[in-house]
Amino acid sequence: MLVVLTTTSNESEAESLARKIIEMRLAACVQVMSPMKSFYFWDGEIQVNSEHLLLIKTLAEKFEELEKFIKTNHSYDEPEIVALEAEKVSLNYQNWMKDYLK
Repeated sequence: MLVVLTTTSNESEAESLARKIIEMRLAACVQVMSPMKSFYFWDGEIQVNSEHLLLIKTLAEKFEELEKFIKTNHSYDEPEIVALEAEKVSLNYQNWMKDYLK
């Protein structure tokens, strides 16, 4: 199982991406976190912006398709796409995820 992170500049884009990701069965669950402040280097300087974090729960075999979807549908020129492998996952949650993502 992977937890994939991406951010958006507003809640409506975050919710739209989350819904489409679930509808397309690219992930079994997407959580949209409240606005946070992001500090990052872009266009030659430090940027500070409010962003929404998406926590996307999926299977490793879905990553490439999910990555392509995010790149195609995201408003950022270069969206954050970071996948973290889950070291331990409850068996029932993992089975639920596998069943949905078949």
